[in-house]
Amino acid sequence: MWDHLILGFTVASKPINLLYCFLGCFYGTFVGVLPGFGPTAAIALLLPITFGMTPESAVIMLAGIYYGAMYGGSTTSILVNIPGEAASVVTTFDGYQMAKQGKAGPALGIAAIGSFIAGTLTIMGLFVVAPLLANFALQFGPPEFFSLMLLGLTIVVYISFGSVLKAVIMGCLGVALGCIGWDYVSGNTRITLGIEYLYDGIPVVPALMGLFGISEVLLNLEKRKRLEVFKDVKNLWPSLKDFRESILPILRGSGIGFFLGLLPGGGTVVSTFAS
Repeated sequence: MWDHLILGFTVASKPINLLYCFLGCFYGTFVGVLPGFGPTAAIALLLPITFGMTPESAVIMLAGIYYGAMYGGSTTSILVNIPGEAASVVTTFDGYQMAKQGKAGPALGIAAIGSFIAGTLTIMGLFVVAPLLANFALQFGPPEFFSLMLLGLTIVVYISFGSVLKAVIMGCLGVALGCIGWDYVSGNTRITLGIEYLYDGIPVVPALMGLFGISEVLLNLEKRKRLEVFKDVKNLWPSLKDFRESILPILRGSGIGFFLGLLPGGGTVVSTFAS
């Protein structure tokens, strides 16, 4: 394992590959800032750039695009309260509130630092425990998947504000919307009303844009006072006090994301809500 790691770091640390990684992060962040463009869309748009590269350089650049797009989604969540992709929904809860208090810079900085620390720790953890947990993950069946999804819905209801009944109703509505499309077991279509576009289900990004983006626009239209636009973002590097208060949540989120990321079907959405 160590021989393979040394070989991988040797290839990745070549100047040309570091340049491709930087360009991938830059372009990925640029595309990820656009609401509705998540990591998948960013990679699909920028994939032709890698056609003339060597395989390892192309993979490194695609990884940079992915991580850049993931972070770019948090930029719109913090500044505009519109998540760039599904995993950035939770960032709107506190990040946008910090921006309204004049702390948009530290919020963006903490999001970047937290992503870097969590990504580094989880990759190091995968080096050690992935072979041991591979068989455990393969043992997941329908009961385990059901329990995991139920955990995600329970967490959503738990962290919601206001009426618990409304949160439960919205969770049930989400389950109903998730049933639209092909049934993977029987092969029949469900609640598609004969519309072929719905055969693959309702895409996550348009649904998020409608739930968060349009609602934010309507709320802003109701306000009589002049809208505040967070254009002047300063002090991206958080203070020592901000970092000291954030390090334990970062480490806790790293552990939760690492554990749920190992399980099939967990994904970024359940991990961020659980954290």
